[in-house]
Amino acid sequence: MPEHRARVAAIDCGTNSIRLLISDIADDHKNDLLREMRIVRLGQDVDRTHHLAAEAIARTLQATREYAELIAMFGVTDIRFCATSAVRDADNAAEFEDGVESILGVRPVVLSGLDEARASFLGATRDLPAERTLVVDIGGGSTEIVVGKGDVIESSVSLDVGSVRLTERFLSGDPAPVDEVTACMEHVDAVLAPVVADLPPVGSFVGVAGTVTTVAAHALALPSYDSAAIHLARLDLSDVSAACLSLVQMPVADRRALPFMHPGRADVIGAGALILDRLVALLPLDTDQLVVSEHDILDGIVWDMADAP
Repeated sequence: MPEHRARVAAIDCGTNSIRLLISDIADDHKNDLLREMRIVRLGQDVDRTHHLAAEAIARTLQATREYAELIAMFGVTDIRFCATSAVRDADNAAEFEDGVESILGVRPVVLSGLDEARASFLGATRDLPAERTLVVDIGGGSTEIVVGKGDVIESSVSLDVGSVRLTERFLSGDPAPVDEVTACMEHVDAVLAPVVADLPPVGSFVGVAGTVTTVAAHALALPSYDSAAIHLARLDLSDVSAACLSLVQMPVADRRALPFMHPGRADVIGAGALILDRLVALLPLDTDQLVVSEHDILDGIVWDMADAP
């Protein structure tokens, strides 16, 4: 039977960043050709206004035009553009979707929180041992927690806590004072409590997306952002928490000066780190390590495209 081959492009448009992955897929194999990221902050003020700001749409559509050029250059045969938390929450999402469709010729797929969780899990675990695993994906607008084994998902939840959302809601100081940090932590704990209560302990804990990979770079004291050093790194949970709290306490200028820090992430990494710290503290884990994966929702989208008829 002949192999099914395709060159595909997956775009993940989140609250803080828009990312592109171009891959060749052939049956059960994936060869990644290009990964790109732009910080566009599409979710600017969406938590407060439930509306995509005109300047945020403009930034994101400009990045989409740049991606369209790369997609054409690579001769892609199939494109999937997935939007997540910010677009889910916005009352003018159609305006943004129209803009994307005019550039790429495909309409964005607005993923539900559970679809987002599923894609993150499949992307993160495809190249890991098929054991029972808990995956967390901390984004700008939401956090997904998924438990499963192989390609079977046992439970998943999407929570409205993310690095941009909580920064805008709680952390206005630079650095945030104790009362703001405390209020943010108490909110995250209250959101997590009913989820944690329903989860049985798991022995494999995997974290994905920009907050987790940036905290990992900090814990590893990397001299620059190094995907090869970060991907599949195993970090002691005590070192993860220490790195999280260090980032929370830093002024934004000091964060921005860290050699591995993307400048567009520096102002919101404190809230993301707080979410990760509370997950480490509260999740029922039978392990003292976090596995960090550079493979995430983008990879899950590509695998889903590969499995599509």
